[in-house]
This record gives sequence, C-alpha cells and structure tokens, in this order.
Amino acid sequence: MSKYDEYEGFQVDSSDNYTTFTKRKFYTKPFGDYDVELKIECCGVCSSDIHTINGGWGRNNFPLTVGHEIVGKALRVGPKVTTVKVGDRVGVGAQSYSCLDCRQCNNDNETYCSKQLDTYGSIWPDTGLVAQGGYSSHIRTHEHWVFPIPEALSSEIVAPMLCAGITLYSPLVRNGAGPGKKVAIVGLGGLGHFGVLFGKALGAETWVISRSHAKEADALNMGADGFLATEDKDWNVPHKMNFDLVISTANNFGSGFDLEGYLSLLDVHGRFVSTGFPEDSKLEITPQMFGPNGCSFSASHLGSRKEMLAMLQLAADKGIKSWVESVPINEANLSTTIKRLEKNDVHYRFCMVDYDKAFGA
Repeated sequence: MSKYDEYEGFQVDSSDNYTTFTKRKFYTKPFGDYDVELKIECCGVCSSDIHTINGGWGRNNFPLTVGHEIVGKALRVGPKVTTVKVGDRVGVGAQSYSCLDCRQCNNDNETYCSKQLDTYGSIWPDTGLVAQGGYSSHIRTHEHWVFPIPEALSSEIVAPMLCAGITLYSPLVRNGAGPGKKVAIVGLGGLGHFGVLFGKALGAETWVISRSHAKEADALNMGADGFLATEDKDWNVPHKMNFDLVISTANNFGSGFDLEGYLSLLDVHGRFVSTGFPEDSKLEITPQMFGPNGCSFSASHLGSRKEMLAMLQLAADKGIKSWVESVPINEANLSTTIKRLEKNDVHYRFCMVDYDKAFGA
C-alpha cells in the first residue's frame, strides 16, 4: 500500500496522443500544515494545457492531468492555515509553489521565484510525485496559492480569470493602466478579451488590435474604445506615439507579426509587454526599432497573490464577466474541447463543469 493519498482525474499519456484522455487514479503529495484540499467544482481550459500535452513547450512528465483555472470547495485545511476555512469556495491558478522567502517572494514577485512550480507537470519537492492539475476530483496546495472567491462571482465566470485573467491584469496594473492612460491589446482571444475587460474596469482608454475586422463587434461589445486591423493599409500611421502601453497576447511571432508597427504606436518611453509564449516563433529585433520613441519591450508572467486578490475584488465590484462556454467534463468532451481550442473555435474561454457527474458527489 502506498503512503500517498489518491485522487482521480482525466490524464493524457503522451504527446503522441494528446487529445486522448483516460480517467484513472493517481497519487498526490502529502498533506502539509499550510495546505488546503479542494473538491473541484469546475476548471477553465487554457491554451497552456495544449502547449504542455502536445509537447510544444518541450518534454513533460506523463501521464498528466492538466487544468489550472480551478474553483472548488475547501474540504480540509492544515493546522497552520489562516486564510481559508473548511467550506469556503476558493480557486487555484497556474502556480502552486515558490520558496516564499527570497527577494522576489518578499516583494510580491513570487511568480518570478527561481523555485516556483507550476500547478501541473512539476515534481513536488521531496516526493518525486508529478503535480496533477484541475481535470481531476481534488487538488491540494499551500494556502498562499489558494484564493477566496468573492460571492458575487459565479464559479464558471471566475475560473478563467485564475490564469488568463491574472495574466492580463498584472501587466496592466504594473504598467499604470488607469484614468488618463491609453492601452492597446494585441489579439482578441482568451487572453486578450480579459485585457479589454480589465483595462476598461481600471479606467484606461482601451483599444484592440487584430489582424482583421472579424472581431470588431465583439471588442466594442466588451467595451473597447477603438479597434485597429493590421490588414488595413497604413493601419498604424494615424495612431503613432499615441499609446502608453501595448500588451500583446499573440501566440505567433511569424512573418506577419509587425513588431515595428506596434512599437511605433507607443509614446515616449511607452512599453510593449508580451504575455503570450509561442511554441516556435522568434522575433527579429533591432535597436533602431526602439530609437524613435525610446520605448521598451518586456514580458509578464501570471501575477502575485496580492494582484490576484485585487483582480477578483475588482471583478466582483465592477460586475466583470468572462465570455465563457461551459462543457461537462468527460473523456470525449475534453478531447473535443482541446481540438476546438486549437482551431480557435471558442468565444472566448472554455470551462469544464459537472464534476459531480464525473467523480461523484
């Protein structure tokens, strides 16, 4: 008999058949003094899940249960837990561990900790066990990575915010998005639509940049103040040096990615921030691209606990709602959902639901 507890989840066995899910039991890490154990209610579907199981981001530890936009009820809390009590509705995002003691962790930058571990696919310290994600019956992790959910937010609406939402909220607030600022979001997809929703909620003038006009109506319905399509001739010319911040959610940096055009939109010392992590694409950058306006290029990764709690409260206060399609979780629906997401056949996030039917009450 194993010394480890067991959960049950839908797992992928290799990147060769990454759209095939098998329901089985797996071991989970020992329960610690600061841990919270959740019975999962629902879980958002993120492009990161696909990049992981298809091998696009490199080799991984199979068999693997992905999913890191998790909402559930706290079933058990460790004796030293102070932030959650049994019965609370809580969420877990894409990160589940950091040292909580280094310079980064002590400055609300724990997502940049050199010892940070992802919610799934990582090896738990001192156990050798592979961390499994949210397409499963339960999850347990340190309280720092467990977030109380405001009552005003429904579970299916809030789940996609726990990765995609925070991925856009963090660079917005860290780069001063608010009243008097002008922000452009490149790409209106699962990430980009949160850029619009949170940019507007923070008070910034918020525009969308897309390849075509196909999503212009959606952007305006989300509250966008303006829309640019890069297929239009001289799309950027009337808007040069008019934006304080450009946040890119692009998942491809191929030949059609007009970085110089995006940089030209920025005011003096404006910032271009990349939140997408394409599998293979590479950017060609020259110093001359940054000279005309002294702009800068950077990236952003998730967000801190402090930012997560502030984002959730903002969403509750402003009535922000993810554009989400709910899908009952089972083997066939997971396979179909992953295939649809690969084709961008979603407006704009998926959330797996009906966990009681899959795993029992």
